[in-house]
Amino acid sequence: MKSLLTKEMKLAASPLSYLFLAFAAMTLIPGYPILVGAFFVCLGIFQSFQACRESNDILYTVLLPMEKANAVRAKYIFVCFIELTALALAAILTAVRMTLLRDAAPYASNPMMNANLVYLGYIALIYAEFNVLFLSGFFRTAYKFAKPFVSFIIVSMLTVGVCEALHHFPGLTFLNGCERLPAQTAILLCCLAVYALATALSCRRAICRFEIIDL
Repeated sequence: MKSLLTKEMKLAASPLSYLFLAFAAMTLIPGYPILVGAFFVCLGIFQSFQACRESNDILYTVLLPMEKANAVRAKYIFVCFIELTALALAAILTAVRMTLLRDAAPYASNPMMNANLVYLGYIALIYAEFNVLFLSGFFRTAYKFAKPFVSFIIVSMLTVGVCEALHHFPGLTFLNGCERLPAQTAILLCCLAVYALATALSCRRAICRFEIIDL
């Protein structure tokens, strides 16, 4: 598995998957739907799958002396590595925005979503949607990826819209501030749990689908 992961990181991965980690910096943009940055990180991962399809990487991988299911696990581990790295970068920038830049004019009067613990939870939900809709959908055929990615685009953009709207409802203004940190922490932990569970179940489903494919 270690050699397989090395192949994923160094050979199969598109440089765009790493380059698009920079979209985590959208966390610092005021007056903009910053949750879209998570979508762009997923778009970078999508580029790796597109490159792998064109180079027949999946077929090459399953011809190696290894379990077929490990090809799926390696892809999931790579995707989770990119997602969690982007989440960590966003968390660092969120900490800066919640402390050093908390009272800065562009953020204090920002009508859009502010970076806080709830925002990090929302990012985890976007990544969970990608893993369930795109990754699991891709391994239905291990070749076709347009329909799964379009499904992810639709669902993720709806999620961005809902998350941007929530803090405007009475009683939910704390979702967009730096107060009530215990409640925000609970929301973050719940979102991370959803991400972990959804990814694990998606991986299991993808393995079952991949096992019956005749490449």
